[in-house]
Amino acid sequence: MVNDKLKELGPLYGEIGAAGAAIVGGDPDGLFIYIEIQDYSVYGAVFKDEGAQVRYFDMDDALYELVLDAWEVEPEGKRWLVMEHDVRGRKFEVTLLYPEQVDPKSDSMDRRQAALDKRYGDKPVIYPPIPDHFQELK
Repeated sequence: MVNDKLKELGPLYGEIGAAGAAIVGGDPDGLFIYIEIQDYSVYGAVFKDEGAQVRYFDMDDALYELVLDAWEVEPEGKRWLVMEHDVRGRKFEVTLLYPEQVDPKSDSMDRRQAALDKRYGDKPVIYPPIPDHFQELK
């Protein structure tokens, strides 16, 4: 059973890394994908270490679909809440956190920031500029 799941998930995790690499321009070294998924609602972000800084990228539809595929491999009631996909050199590591491992009082942005701090330390994260047509709600 575990081997069957690994045979299915191993290639999927590789495809997730390849999709993330495509988003950041091809080189997977320094790639970090942070995903939270619950009840088919996916929140995720892609980050790339650029040396002195880290750059943020949005997920695309291909990555979204691969993440859902990996999540659905798990049986209902035993699915993970957080995936951290970390690429260093030519190797990747996937860390999965289950609902009971996550502080229910924390929100997804706090958890993502904690993961970024753990992965990149105090390197600044560069986000794209806010589009001019966006408005702040008051």
